[in-house]
Amino acid sequence: MADGGRTEARYKRILLKLSGEALAGEQGYGIEPAVLEGIAEEVGAVRTLGVEVAIVIGGGNIFRGLQASASGMDRASADYMGMLATVINGLALQNTLEKAGLKTRVQSAIDMPAVAEPYIRRRAIRHLEKGRVVIFAAGTGNPFFTTDTAAALRAAEIGAEVILKATKVDGIYSSDPLVDPKAVRLPTVTYIEVLNRGLRVMDTTAISLCMDNKLPIGVFNLGVPGNLRRMVMGEPGVGSFVGSSEPSVAR
Repeated sequence: MADGGRTEARYKRILLKLSGEALAGEQGYGIEPAVLEGIAEEVGAVRTLGVEVAIVIGGGNIFRGLQASASGMDRASADYMGMLATVINGLALQNTLEKAGLKTRVQSAIDMPAVAEPYIRRRAIRHLEKGRVVIFAAGTGNPFFTTDTAAALRAAEIGAEVILKATKVDGIYSSDPLVDPKAVRLPTVTYIEVLNRGLRVMDTTAISLCMDNKLPIGVFNLGVPGNLRRMVMGEPGVGSFVGSSEPSVAR
């Protein structure tokens, strides 16, 4: 990690992965406007550094395909419904970002030209180069893939330097810190260690895709104001990272 004296952003192009559940706030379902406003403030602070920002957002606050399929719904149909939920979230986030003065585009992997652009890689990159925030909605456009995998795929396609995954905890732990009081924080881990130990960072498909493309993953607590900027600046002691280097001991 960079030292505390860094004055320039460590990354020039990032992909921010947001869960749908995060948008629900304390209500647990739907969209909480205050949460969107907080995210817009965080993204705005990063944009002032000149960092290009792409976002992949989940839909679990509205509909979860896996849960529906477990209840008997056809898996493909359930997954498509989940993808549509991510479009709703993407449009809500776009509205809030634009109210905050950030130029934003939503690109959907499922064609719906009345509300969003189709996903076109070169167009997405051009938007980023022009300083626009790009929200990738509808996952990969295919059932049986999570938004974690969509984040890894889009990050690789647009040449993002890092995936920053926003969570409710301040990094990667040896087990769920919300359940296990003995959980140990791991500041850095390797892709292989994540897979072998079953650490809940991203699903195995996403981790494997990141490993193949040497794409680092940062995990941080979105609930702490300024954390996204700190991650982008490379401040020590903030979040955890997954990469190719040897794992370090917990701090």
